[in-house]
Amino acid sequence: MSVTTMTPDLHQAQGLEVTDNPGPAPKRIVTGYGFWIFILSDMVMFSCFFAAFAVLSGETAGGPHGAELFNLKNVAIETGCLLLSSFTCGMASIAADLRNRFWFQVAMAVTCALGLAFLWIEFHEFADLVARGAGPSRSAFLSAFFTLVGCHGLHVSAGVLWLLTMMAQVFAKGFRADIQRRILCFALFWHALDIIWVAVFSVVYLLGSGA
Repeated sequence: MSVTTMTPDLHQAQGLEVTDNPGPAPKRIVTGYGFWIFILSDMVMFSCFFAAFAVLSGETAGGPHGAELFNLKNVAIETGCLLLSSFTCGMASIAADLRNRFWFQVAMAVTCALGLAFLWIEFHEFADLVARGAGPSRSAFLSAFFTLVGCHGLHVSAGVLWLLTMMAQVFAKGFRADIQRRILCFALFWHALDIIWVAVFSVVYLLGSGA
């Protein structure tokens, strides 16, 4: 029985790339992988907040609970804004890959407007709760609520500032390789915030209102 090996010519005939020393992975892949690790660490933090909320959700200290406090109509509008912003963020990423400055700026501007609308609704919700005497110090339930939802809101605020920075950098410097990598990281961050908000909407608002 003879043992045959595939020669480099045969590799090339089959469309396979032959390299003696493939070298390190491209910077874009390394950057994306490293940023995924950061996002996973953020997910661990939010998991702790979710666990705390689940434990304390019934500890109202005789005060109001979710069904009395939450306005699901406003929360649904919030959710729609953030989910739609994820779509426009994806459009901005496609425009960046195509190096189309105009549509990149348009998509990012719409994403920014939707993110600001989300923050505006959330700010009014918090202000209304505090005005009704349902601030974070009222009960353990409200402390857990303000911590979890407020932390997500801080992340969205940081994302909006990051978004504006990306728009300014593309306007001034174009789609350089390092800016493309930053856009990739921003898109991962923004989509992760949408995933977390879906969990917040389901666990905090829907289940909380039902309880």
